[in-house]
Amino acid sequence: MMAEDEILIDASGLVLGRLASIVAKRLLNGEKIIIVNAEKAVISGKRKSVIGEAKDFLQVGYPGMGPYHARRPNEIVRRTIRGMLPRKKNKGQQAYKRLRVHTGFPEELAGKKAETIPEVDAGRLRCPYIKVSDIARSIGWKPIGE
Repeated sequence: MMAEDEILIDASGLVLGRLASIVAKRLLNGEKIIIVNAEKAVISGKRKSVIGEAKDFLQVGYPGMGPYHARRPNEIVRRTIRGMLPRKKNKGQQAYKRLRVHTGFPEELAGKKAETIPEVDAGRLRCPYIKVSDIARSIGWKPIGE
């Protein structure tokens, strides 16, 4: 269930990097944030190059030893936000605990009004972009029901 002081943000059609920087700043200011529709966030760039970078990133590390890479859209968004927090400091760790990211719109949040951030809307981009769900599918994520 959503508490009164939690902020609900709909990531549909928002640029992931800009969304992450704004959310990280708000988390550091003490806000509790829930992000829904994480799979509908977008990353700017040509489809082939963005997916190629994601696949190359999976090759970093040693099999069985790590580092382990996120393949689900909600974990990709969460990890992007973590990269913008000072996670090795106590304030960064506390901020990261105040973040929840969901794929889709959970039933327990149904009826709640989700806000959006107009200044990070993908409609303002003048270059090609790709959804996080498309990237996740190309690196091995299989949505439930497929």
